[in-house]
Amino acid sequence: MKEFSNVYFLGIGGIGMSALARYFMHEGKRVAGYDRTCTPLTEALEREGALIHYEERVSLIPGSFLNPEKTIVVYTPAVPADHAELLYFERNGYKVVKRSQMLGYLAHGKFVMAVAGTHGKTTTTTLIAWLNREVTGGGNAFLGGISKNFSSNLVLGKGARMAVEADEFDRSFLRLWPDVAVITSADADHLDIYGTHEALKEAFSQFVGQIRHGGALVIKQGVELHFDNPGVRVYRYAYDEPCDFYARDIELLEGGYYRFDLVTPDRVVKGCRLGIPGWINVENAVAAVAALWCATQRDGEPFDEERIRRGLASFSGVKRRFEFYVNTPRQVYMDDYAHHPRELAATITSVKKMFPGRRLTAIFQPHLYTRTRDFYREFAEALSQADQVVLLPIYPAREEPIEGVESEMIGRLLRLPWSLCDRAELADRIAAMDTDVVVSFGAGNIDACCGALAEVLRLKS
Repeated sequence: MKEFSNVYFLGIGGIGMSALARYFMHEGKRVAGYDRTCTPLTEALEREGALIHYEERVSLIPGSFLNPEKTIVVYTPAVPADHAELLYFERNGYKVVKRSQMLGYLAHGKFVMAVAGTHGKTTTTTLIAWLNREVTGGGNAFLGGISKNFSSNLVLGKGARMAVEADEFDRSFLRLWPDVAVITSADADHLDIYGTHEALKEAFSQFVGQIRHGGALVIKQGVELHFDNPGVRVYRYAYDEPCDFYARDIELLEGGYYRFDLVTPDRVVKGCRLGIPGWINVENAVAAVAALWCATQRDGEPFDEERIRRGLASFSGVKRRFEFYVNTPRQVYMDDYAHHPRELAATITSVKKMFPGRRLTAIFQPHLYTRTRDFYREFAEALSQADQVVLLPIYPAREEPIEGVESEMIGRLLRLPWSLCDRAELADRIAAMDTDVVVSFGAGNIDACCGALAEVLRLKS
């Protein structure tokens, strides 16, 4: 990328795109871009030096970015093919690449630890990045969320190791050739892209086939994929089911935190305590430690148990992943990014284990019309584990409405009290309800309500 002094981003406010933007600003490139809406993330990028506009108009592209010999354009698949600025760049001789292509370029020559999965990959990738920093003092990472430890979705440091979130959407992860790959799940999702669950699993199998010779695959126990890569070592991991990597002697502590011993193929790391609550995060921690163990096996470096323990204990989590705002004996409020039925069910199960006997109110904003259409029954089954549910209208993201597809499809199948509420009225609705433990879920813009929800629930407590 040395020949380009400018990098222009279409969809610069996306979590993966913004990490790339930050990387290029760090490298001394001029960065500009478009996004549909102004968000705290785009505002942060502007403070860091990016030039951003929010109207789809070629005339708003900064003049210094109008030279195709000096500007490379990066776009996200969420940008429609008929986007005016994308068409301008394509028709005027600019080098235009997808986000996944750019990430593949930057990963070249690195020791890549890539995490793929239809859920669980952001926390696991961030754990790998944090543990790698604790163990080696360095490492790089491109994350799918804002790490609380790093206060960023970009990590830069010495050494060749790079942690990367490998996104299955639009088959983006097939641009990566990892040394260690972690697969957390391969559930049916993105059927608007893949068509069938089998087609999605075939893409995951192809991703496994791209692990470099001598590398390793760490795959969740129970995830079955057919692949042919004889030069790769295969390990299984689980929460507490005996296999290559798992947790044992698990003890639930106050506030939903856990103490456990972590079993690896050649040792037991005793007395681990994860710095964030939830049994599902213990499972993610097992996967992250497995990736680090594989890296040390490949590098021939010692596996430092004490630093691993210290890294697990000091891990602060990821914004919008099991994020607590209120945690008192009278009221609890947390927010989570869960937007797939399996991760929704896992998070609800984890919360109920953390707060046994307490009443759970689940707030859910469905993400995408196609996902709601394909999984409304499964969403209803997962949400039926709660005690009462508040549904928000579907967040469309990149999609146009589909006739007959609405949040009420989920509500009508729920086996408990439920209601529908607009986002603007949500805080008042929750304030008027009898609440105990409240969790908001969704990958759309429901996080804009977190502050107001926290305020009304703190008043109750």
